[in-house]
Amino acid sequence: MCGICGIAVLGAAQHDVNFEPVAAMVARLSHRGPDGEWTTGDASAHFGMARLAIRGLDSGVQPIVEPDSGVMVVCNGEIDNHQALRAFLEERGHRIEQDTDVAVLPGLYLELGEAFVERLAGAYALAVWDPRERKILLARDRSGERPLFFRYEHGVVRFASQIAALTASLPDGLAWDGAALRRYLQLGHFPAPDSPYTGIHKVGPAETIVIDADGLRRERYWRWPRAVPVPTDTSLDAFDAVFRAAVFRQTEVDVPFGLFLSGGVDSSLISAVAKSLRPDKPLTAYGLRFSEDSYDEGQFAEQVARQLDIDYVPVWVKPEDVPGLLAELIATAGEPLADPAWVPTALLSRRAARDIRISLSGEGADELFAGYPTYFGAGIAEGYSRLPGGLRRVIRQAVDRWPPSDKKVTLSFLLKRFVQGDELDGLARHVLWTSSVPPALLKRLGLEPEPWAWTAPTGENTLLDRLQHYDLERPLAEGLLTKADRASMLSALELRAPFLDPEVMDFAAALPPKERVQGIETKVFLKRYAERYLPKDIVYRKKRGLSVPIGAWLRGPLRAWAETTLAHPGFGRLGVDTRALREVFDEHQRRTADHARALWALLVLGEWLAWAERRGE
Repeated sequence: MCGICGIAVLGAAQHDVNFEPVAAMVARLSHRGPDGEWTTGDASAHFGMARLAIRGLDSGVQPIVEPDSGVMVVCNGEIDNHQALRAFLEERGHRIEQDTDVAVLPGLYLELGEAFVERLAGAYALAVWDPRERKILLARDRSGERPLFFRYEHGVVRFASQIAALTASLPDGLAWDGAALRRYLQLGHFPAPDSPYTGIHKVGPAETIVIDADGLRRERYWRWPRAVPVPTDTSLDAFDAVFRAAVFRQTEVDVPFGLFLSGGVDSSLISAVAKSLRPDKPLTAYGLRFSEDSYDEGQFAEQVARQLDIDYVPVWVKPEDVPGLLAELIATAGEPLADPAWVPTALLSRRAARDIRISLSGEGADELFAGYPTYFGAGIAEGYSRLPGGLRRVIRQAVDRWPPSDKKVTLSFLLKRFVQGDELDGLARHVLWTSSVPPALLKRLGLEPEPWAWTAPTGENTLLDRLQHYDLERPLAEGLLTKADRASMLSALELRAPFLDPEVMDFAAALPPKERVQGIETKVFLKRYAERYLPKDIVYRKKRGLSVPIGAWLRGPLRAWAETTLAHPGFGRLGVDTRALREVFDEHQRRTADHARALWALLVLGEWLAWAERRGE
């Protein structure tokens, strides 16, 4: 994984454009790529990159320029099927000088045109400059594992892997996008094309953007094909072949790799398969530890590591780590993100990066194989919504009186979320359940909720299908994978997610609902498969997920920091009722309400406001 950036001129404006900021953009991406920095270009376009070497350690200089056509390509990520693509191109007379995986990209573009991205398997974000047609193409991988942002104005395109790098080529005083920031508070992330700034846009997952003299074209080149399943054999044996191949491809690297291990079924399964595929490789697993018992899963991770005979390194998370590391994450990323696990994942990555260059993680399994309790909760809620309105009001009032708890995912928390939004349709209720700042609380803070638009593909007829697909394209792509990328690349550690391999995703798409959820049992098929590699007590252990004791920390060691951060004058500029904000904070302190999730989203925004202020915005 790397950091990429560039500037391209589409038309007569080229004599007015200065390409010198490309070097400054690369410098701001140096944390993503410590193994080399390069820039190159022609009279109309300059690209740059900071490289983290994973494959082809003795070569790999980018940007790559094809000498005959002048086509220039720069790529952040890994092309896992590069060997097959290399053979395809060589059969057609293309000479590929470098031995890196991304070296196939110029020839593939010349052979297939804009559709070349459809042939790629892997995690990537890339840019192609075609001087023959004076156009630039930007693309992001299917799941959205790698980021890409751009700005297009007055015939000039600027792009970068992170917003903070992109701003190095732009004047200070960028305008905040109020609507996007309000959506961030609701959802906890920025759905593409949103960003915190007006005029800076995000390339969406599985999206190509082509910009030329005629303007800008967006096209989604792939969507999860649940309506038209690809595999016909959905047996455990068939999946074993698919999943082992995915793990093998992602561990076929020239640098040491390791594992992120929580002790849950997803990361434990990846660890077991990786160990069986690479028995001669010394493997180390890294896991988070918390002093708060209900949040700590380290004992389960240690158990799995012992059973698999792999080393285990615990990484303890302390509240005093939060303010400084959060500020560092925002300064390098240039955007807020409301996932409380952002800081712990950065701590885990920082420790792992002392030993390894790449780590496997379990991202995507819950969305693809239906692992979240909200999936069976949605079915229960459909029946609950048909109860008389008066009865539902009585139930809601009783649940609301239940005192909050600082323990992890308590019954009171789940019930309070469950009774919210009982008048909404299934997808809207699901979004409300997973929101950071619910619409009612947003209005109390003086802000109007912003509409969020998402349309399921034609043919998805069940609510479970729609919820899983939404989670793949929004909370996973724009939230969880954003967290993973920004947290790991702060320390130049590449995270890979075998569950997001295209063939694994296609397999999951073919599973009928009963293989995903049965009653209150989630991830039915994947758990049956995991029994081949893991003991049942690990496979069927109650799902807990990575959570952080933010609620308790905000009443204790982080209280002073939180009070200062929430007092930032930027909240007033955004239209936040600062008196109401203080009341919400005080309610949390008095334990009359649990506002931990909402307060965390606001605190991250407050840190971003402080960073923007230092930039003169």
